[in-house]
Amino acid sequence: MATIATAGLITVLSSRTIVAIFQLIILRTCSPIPIFIHKREKEKNMSVDDSFSRKAKDVAAGFIGGATQVLIGQPADLVKIRLQTSTSASSSGEIIKQVLTKEGPLAFYKGTLAPLFGVGACVSLQFYGFHETKRQLLKSSGEDQLLLWPQTYIAGAMAGAVNTPVTAPVEQLRILSQSSTKATSLKDTVKEIYNARGLAGLYRGTTITLVREVQAYGVWFLTYESLIQYLITNRGYGLRGDIPTLELLGCGALAGNALWLSSYPLDVIKSNTQSDGFGKDSKYNGKITSATRAIWAANGMRGFWKGIVPCLLRAVPCSAGTFAAVETALRVMG
Repeated sequence: MATIATAGLITVLSSRTIVAIFQLIILRTCSPIPIFIHKREKEKNMSVDDSFSRKAKDVAAGFIGGATQVLIGQPADLVKIRLQTSTSASSSGEIIKQVLTKEGPLAFYKGTLAPLFGVGACVSLQFYGFHETKRQLLKSSGEDQLLLWPQTYIAGAMAGAVNTPVTAPVEQLRILSQSSTKATSLKDTVKEIYNARGLAGLYRGTTITLVREVQAYGVWFLTYESLIQYLITNRGYGLRGDIPTLELLGCGALAGNALWLSSYPLDVIKSNTQSDGFGKDSKYNGKITSATRAIWAANGMRGFWKGIVPCLLRAVPCSAGTFAAVETALRVMG
């Protein structure tokens, strides 16, 4: 447990730094800090729209955002996974060169099928979980606005928790496929896992996935909503729907980097746990503590940040595209 606590401390310190930055930027301009709700709610005298159609639209918009995220970020994600799990390659350039030389350019989209639908489902759950928690908090408080801290962080954390049962197996399939230099199909990967551990093998690493999701999406939504609120307050936009797409992209990009800076060590532990072999080929036997010790022994503190550069570069277009796609879909659907 001490090793998990070490990684957790690294993550918490990062997240506190991010939160402190936004407190310095925003707390001086707004008190309390409300989260501005969508145009549809403001037009209803700030009432909470708890209808089935509203929830269905949240899910549909999230799926569109998730599919956009995968198509944009899959190549960079493969490089990140290879860097996190490789014992030899030391740079993104080296990984890219190896993939192009040995596997060809199409290898950058290895394992895309599972995340295309899986991540679409995951992101739809994230946005549904976020908006549903927001609705419940508004109803229970009797207020017409949420405070950014801590309520928006809590809503984001709940989104991550709701998302975990779907994320864990999707991530397990994706990481095993991307970390392998052999040409393998989704069917082969599923068969390998099932033969080794049965259905339980798909959920290897669920605990560390849950911890990462709660922290990461709490910060993700908090950062994005903080920036949206800042734009509404300081740029003269009357409603959330008035914010131009370019500025939505900027907010999403910054939120993506905040997500990873606050949770990356947890992601490294998760990647190593889920890329591990099965049976006699297993180095960690599915144990988070064993993976954490191995990372520390091999590279010290630097090991928990291995691959952070391509990850941050990937986060800019992926997170920007996700939020812009979701916001656009919600505006179209009403």
